[in-house]
Amino acid sequence: MKASKMLIGTLKEAPNEAVISSHILLIRAGMIRKLVSGVYNYLPLGLRTLNKIENVIREEMDKAGSLEILSSALQPKEFWVESGRWQKYGPELMRLKDRNDREFCLGPTH
Repeated sequence: MKASKMLIGTLKEAPNEAVISSHILLIRAGMIRKLVSGVYNYLPLGLRTLNKIENVIREEMDKAGSLEILSSALQPKEFWVESGRWQKYGPELMRLKDRNDREFCLGPTH
């Protein structure tokens, strides 16, 4: 099945809440779109650009002999307590409990 082409428009004016020039440009270029405060979706052009950047980094890391991993976004509380960051991180750390009442957080750095 062939995907239909969908045009993502650009904006002449930036939204009022956008004050940083890079943020304004990303929105106006149609690379990202705000979902809720502080959360954005990558639009097709933005995702394509992100993938190209990742590939450049991956190629350079491969040349240096590095190995790539993909860490779980869901992390157990124990790792964060051990490093002292469970309490220090503050309310911005997304915390949750599983059905067995074990505590986890969403890794904010990857």
